[in-house]
Amino acid sequence: MLLLDVASTSLDVGGTSSRLTKVAHIADLLRRAAPDADSVAIIVSWLSGELRQRQIGVGWASLRSRPPPAQQPTLTVTGVDATFAEIGAVAGKGSAARRAELVAGLFASATETEQTFLLGLLSGELRQGALAGIMTDAVAKAAGIPAAAVQRAAMLGGDLPAVAVASLTAGLSDGAVALQAFTLRVGRPVGPMLAQTATSVADALERHGGTAIFEAKLDGARVQIHRDGDEVTVYTRSLDDVTARLPEVVEATLALPVRTLIADGEAIALRPDNRPQRFQVTASRFGRSVDVAAALAAQPLSVFFFDILHCDGVDLLDADTADRLAALDALVPAAQRVDRLVTSDAAAAAEFLKATLAAGHEGVMAKAPAAPYLAGRRGASWLKIKPVHTLDLVVLAVEWGSGRRRGKLSNIHLGARDPSTGEFVMVGKTFKGMTDAMLAWQTARFTELAVDGTDGHVVELRPEQVVEVALDGVQKSSRYPGGVALRFARVLRYRDDKSPAEADTIDNVRALY
Repeated sequence: MLLLDVASTSLDVGGTSSRLTKVAHIADLLRRAAPDADSVAIIVSWLSGELRQRQIGVGWASLRSRPPPAQQPTLTVTGVDATFAEIGAVAGKGSAARRAELVAGLFASATETEQTFLLGLLSGELRQGALAGIMTDAVAKAAGIPAAAVQRAAMLGGDLPAVAVASLTAGLSDGAVALQAFTLRVGRPVGPMLAQTATSVADALERHGGTAIFEAKLDGARVQIHRDGDEVTVYTRSLDDVTARLPEVVEATLALPVRTLIADGEAIALRPDNRPQRFQVTASRFGRSVDVAAALAAQPLSVFFFDILHCDGVDLLDADTADRLAALDALVPAAQRVDRLVTSDAAAAAEFLKATLAAGHEGVMAKAPAAPYLAGRRGASWLKIKPVHTLDLVVLAVEWGSGRRRGKLSNIHLGARDPSTGEFVMVGKTFKGMTDAMLAWQTARFTELAVDGTDGHVVELRPEQVVEVALDGVQKSSRYPGGVALRFARVLRYRDDKSPAEADTIDNVRALY
């Protein structure tokens, strides 16, 4: 199948707000690709906004200047995927030049429509609205089987592309049967259950029917731990195998009185007083080039378990939260479990949140006692409650959007005021939190503020527009001049009532760090 088929479908999907129409477009593409299992897997990954190789070392710097587009489509889906794999495998002396050569060659062979698609895919900004739920429905429609069967298989297999291949290449009559092979299996990672947001502990209690299980939300790295006898494997939230980098987690798991296990936990670096280190200290242990022995000596990690999906031959996925936690408590020592409070008292829950924050953690989770584990889904039975920081920053530049945002000025570059120079220091970017009305407004507004016109992917602006952003925190960063970067920034509103001179300073941003 040609890359143009995928790129054109991506445009069609991004051009409609109708969920049914999105599903129909993708299902038609998958049916046409169905004879080729590799193409099906690649397409599902790409239209979900991911490369099969996850990271291949291509950033914005190598995408800013591109060769003119090809006039005729020649690129194939499998051929482009192979090129991505080749780019990702480049290493050693001269690797940057070789990687740039491969990227340039790929774009030189792509038509204008294909270049737009590749740009969005490689930059992580392919926002055409084909989220997991829509992709699941599209696979089901293309295969002619119930969406619930596809969702369950993807949940247990942790891999929607593999589920799509099984359901589509087995034939319409056998697709549902093929999905029965996707069961909970020790050693095969499962899509983690995710949480929605509550505004307060009172809000969480109301949404959970009056009683909730509150747990400390640690600012570590989520891990999924599998044990089969003496063999332990550890996966990240994105299902990457990081076993070799986390020997402490392996050791702690082997100490438990169990033969087979699948559990959810949090790996975190703690100070001597048991307060958490900054998130980046924990995150540094997950890098591919980490020196484990040196890191272990400098800062060992602790692991805290908070859920259990399987224990000694018994699947607990469909058990109530309360029952799963009872099984966890029977297995894991209290010192290795997250702090927990079961209550219907809003005041008690508020005190628990206050104490958790005072201990240096992110906030709390509120879980419905009678809910099953919804692997791979952001369920309403898990709610996160944590304080939100806000900053008033200045928009320094903006990038043209892709997919549904094609033709709109979207991703904004954020700057904090440096009172010593009067200039602005870049501290991050965001495209989150923008409504359609906001996108239309800022496209007009930023066109007026453009320094040298709006040609080019990045449009430099006069630093005049103040924006209020919410963020989860600040981390150290060598990417930006200020030495820090915003974590999970999203736009709340534009502040026409504030001048750039009233924006937050770089000192304010650093204080959050």
